[in-house]
Amino acid sequence: MGFFAGLNDEKYDRQYTDRVLAKRMVNYFSTQTARLVYSSITIILLAVVGAALPIVVSRMVDLIQSQPSIMSIVWVGLALVGVAFGMWGLNWLRRSLIVRAVGDVVLDMRSRAFRAAAEHDLSFYDQFSSGRIVSRITSDTNDFGQLVVIVTDVAAQMFQAVLIAIVLFRTEWRLSLLLLGFLPFIFAVAAGFRAMARRVTRRGMKAMADVNAAIKETISGISIAKNFRQEDSIFKSFDESNQQSYHVNVQRGFVLSLVFPVLNALGGIFVGVLVYVGGFSAAQGIVSIGAWYLFIISLDQFFFPVLNLTAFWAQIQSGLSAAERVFALIDADPNVVQAKRQDVPRLKGEIHFESMHFRYSDKESVLTDFNLLIRPGETLALVGHTGAGKSSIAKLIARFYEYQQGRLLIDGRDIRTFDLTQYRRQLGIVSQVPFLFSGTIADNIRYAAPGVPEEEMLKLARRIGNGEWLETLPDGLHTEVGERGNRLSMGQRQLVALMRVLVQNPAIFILDEATASIDPFTEWQIQQALNLILKNSTSILIAHRLSTVKAADRIVVMKKGTIIEEGSHNGLLDQNGHYAELYNTYFRHQSLAYVEQMKEMVGK
Repeated sequence: MGFFAGLNDEKYDRQYTDRVLAKRMVNYFSTQTARLVYSSITIILLAVVGAALPIVVSRMVDLIQSQPSIMSIVWVGLALVGVAFGMWGLNWLRRSLIVRAVGDVVLDMRSRAFRAAAEHDLSFYDQFSSGRIVSRITSDTNDFGQLVVIVTDVAAQMFQAVLIAIVLFRTEWRLSLLLLGFLPFIFAVAAGFRAMARRVTRRGMKAMADVNAAIKETISGISIAKNFRQEDSIFKSFDESNQQSYHVNVQRGFVLSLVFPVLNALGGIFVGVLVYVGGFSAAQGIVSIGAWYLFIISLDQFFFPVLNLTAFWAQIQSGLSAAERVFALIDADPNVVQAKRQDVPRLKGEIHFESMHFRYSDKESVLTDFNLLIRPGETLALVGHTGAGKSSIAKLIARFYEYQQGRLLIDGRDIRTFDLTQYRRQLGIVSQVPFLFSGTIADNIRYAAPGVPEEEMLKLARRIGNGEWLETLPDGLHTEVGERGNRLSMGQRQLVALMRVLVQNPAIFILDEATASIDPFTEWQIQQALNLILKNSTSILIAHRLSTVKAADRIVVMKKGTIIEEGSHNGLLDQNGHYAELYNTYFRHQSLAYVEQMKEMVGK
């Protein structure tokens, strides 16, 4: 694999032909028809005015040669000034129309790319770096916009070149044939760079996406890095990606920088040939001096679009690669597929796993022929060692992952037939590490229920430990939580996350309980908040605290994706099986009897 081992395609990447890309781009610009029509008219006028410049100069040479006078020179000078102002005004108008049209299209494309990223299931983010996805939504959409601007520039110049070619043929067809005979050499060399330019450009964009991914991951984990004094290590990791991007883009620049000098050299050779042949023909009286001079000064404007097209090949290939990457993100097939999108009424909360087979990958089987019935309103605690499949059950209920075989029924209906947006509105989920968005506590509580009034939030907050947890906050519900909630303690974050679910009033509640140690008073407050939720919902608790386990109506003990025991807390302890082992390992030290026993032992 070597140096470029990190630059592989993502699994959802696709190869689009230039024709398909062009068709997709045209579809995006369908809403900009009026601006494009006006800009096309402007491009035509600009080409006509630009093509008039060498004609005016040519006529000036013939006029001065045949009828030299001050007035003729003045009129020619005024004509040149008029041409210059006309080109300036038309260029400004064309650019302003194109920039506005491109801005609107990039806005639309970025919105579609972000929506596609937001709608992908969690398994998508398990496989692909979020930093690289961000790069596609931001950098690649910008590169696409630059592509359209450049293409319109080159299109205007190409149209101008066609007009000049017509004028040259009408002026002197013999020299024109010489000009056309040279064009295949220019196009052959330009075409030779095409495939190479696309390949190195795509590689350069992937390298930059790796840099973005490294930065995002490093900044997200900066506190951990500082805790373990790993600043040098994270810089080294970033530097490796940065150096890789540097080398890849230097290689890209080297390839693309060859294009313009090579074609310029070919153009220079032809100019020399034309000067010699034209000059000899003019001396023999075969062509006029003005016609010969028209060819010489027109060469720049005729060859410039061709040379410009190849000189801008870097940006053009960059834009095509960017469009390819953005379209690949938008077109990526979802892993979670709904057979139907039926409306979801208020759920009772019965959950039934029937002969479920689930794996994250072909080599990672998690659940095999799994069966479990959770009754409406029941509180079920899932316990077991890491890797037993507890979180997988919660993720399948939330429909974050696709299962391979079996059925998952909610109130007797196949979960694959639900409208997922309606279904998930009736789910309340609190993850093991509660995530809070920057803003106030009230903003975070309203996240799932935007319309909830502040009075109701305060009423619910006071039902948790008489609202004492709010009194410890400087501004109550209007306290800023900071990035990811870092201004709050872990216990306070859990309370805010539980409040967020409480105002939602979900039919099904899933709690992946945090393992972090908190003080007994905060644990009591959390348990109060939990009780408020549990009494109105079917609840699945991935429990790490003894108080949560005891609150469950039923405890399911799991091992390697199968249920090995189930029952109540006391009943499972009496069986002296796997649960008793887990209790003695994880839960026993949390019990009051154990604490009192330790106090007595210390006292002796």
